[in-house]
Amino acid sequence: MVNFPRPLGAALLAGACLLATACGGGTGAASSEQPGQLNIVVAFYPFQFIAERVAGSHATVESLTQPGSEPHDLELTPRQVGSLGDADLVIYEKTFQPAVDEAVAQSNNGSVLDTASVVPLEAANAEDLHEEEPGHEHGDESGLDPHVWLDPANMATITAEVARRLIEADAEHADDYTANAKALTEQLGALDNRFQTGLASCARTEFITTHAAFGYLAARYNLTQIGISGLSPEAEPSPARIAEVQTEAKEHGVTTIFYETLVSPAVATSMAGDLGLATDVLDPLEGITAQSRGTDYLSVMDANLAALQKAGDCR
Repeated sequence: MVNFPRPLGAALLAGACLLATACGGGTGAASSEQPGQLNIVVAFYPFQFIAERVAGSHATVESLTQPGSEPHDLELTPRQVGSLGDADLVIYEKTFQPAVDEAVAQSNNGSVLDTASVVPLEAANAEDLHEEEPGHEHGDESGLDPHVWLDPANMATITAEVARRLIEADAEHADDYTANAKALTEQLGALDNRFQTGLASCARTEFITTHAAFGYLAARYNLTQIGISGLSPEAEPSPARIAEVQTEAKEHGVTTIFYETLVSPAVATSMAGDLGLATDVLDPLEGITAQSRGTDYLSVMDANLAALQKAGDCR
């Protein structure tokens, strides 16, 4: 089992002391719109959640992906591209959103956090790549799975690095960043414990989802993900793949076909109807909308846990 969480407080406090000495009390740059605050730009929701929680009142946080928008095929406006060059910190995951990758490279901003540098992407299972279509790949050409945020331990690792970067930019508020990161890490640890306990004893550990985004979650909690359409939410499954999933559903006694809030449920509802199964939402947390089963990362992840427990007949 992965150790959770990383030793956070001591490391950040030590970093704060070093930076305060080296930088003469901090180098925080205030945006023109919000005097006295840092300006953080993030690629999409999970990083927005972390940045807002760790920075608190000391920063404004702008997400390049608007609520309700599907993040994978994001197109940036000229204003958004310009915002990257002016940001005190940019947080993104390289290879997940090609438009963001290009804009970050063009921005020449030295204050950039590629989360894949602290949580390396892992290769997706071969089954999760079966229906990738040209032009709709997630991750790079080697088939890396970008959905690291669906493992709370990975979110804790990113939280620690965001705190370190904020202390580096604004050592004057190091104590606040450290305390905020510690509080969030404890909440993520409690979430991880709920998943560990809630999924420890289930009648079935296989689950079927239209978007194979849950590889990291499945690996951490000893589940088996069966993806219908692979890593790309827009890819259309072939008749052969649909037949394969139907066979696996019967073999494992699966009761539920999962779909997500930002993508059409047509494939899930059609397959569930053919098999006489239920449908339910398993949210990959790429954005929060009015339809989300919760108002933030923690509450939506708890809703995901409840859905997996119900589908798996967990005791």
